[in-house]
Amino acid sequence: MHVDRVVVGVSDSPGSLQALRYATEFARRHEAVLAPVLAWTPPGGELADRRYPSPELRAVWKQAAWDRLWKAIDLGIGGPPADVTFRPEVVQDAPGMALSAFAHELGDVLIIGAGRHSALRRILSCRVGRYCLAHATCPVIAVPPLELTTEAHGLRGRRNRHRLHPEHAGLHSAGA
Repeated sequence: MHVDRVVVGVSDSPGSLQALRYATEFARRHEAVLAPVLAWTPPGGELADRRYPSPELRAVWKQAAWDRLWKAIDLGIGGPPADVTFRPEVVQDAPGMALSAFAHELGDVLIIGAGRHSALRRILSCRVGRYCLAHATCPVIAVPPLELTTEAHGLRGRRNRHRLHPEHAGLHSAGA
């Protein structure tokens, strides 16, 4: 598969941040452009914005969306990667529609976070995932969250809960 651009849906959710990490590595492997996209809608919805348009408010909302995108990029991958062409974007639209429309070129791959359920339920219960699978014209990859690496779940969580740390072992320093 030839990949020119990796489009990834970004929000502040843990699944989205994991998708961003995966997309960064995917773009690196394929030497592709990484395009994180955050979709936003005005408070009150598109209808309220059309009825009572306010360019000043729209500019504030768009800037808030850019701030959320940069915060997610910092949290997810520590800032823009130096070794990947990076083109973040903020789009005013519903997330599924925005991502499907944005990832429309030949060579695009769309990566989305899949949520917290089983693999099939993740896709079927997520409105954004369902919409992207039904409407995207490019391959879609749904990335599950890394539940095994959290403290509360999985094998690593169990291992970390029962690990003996030197400060808890009653060891004294050499000078005591």
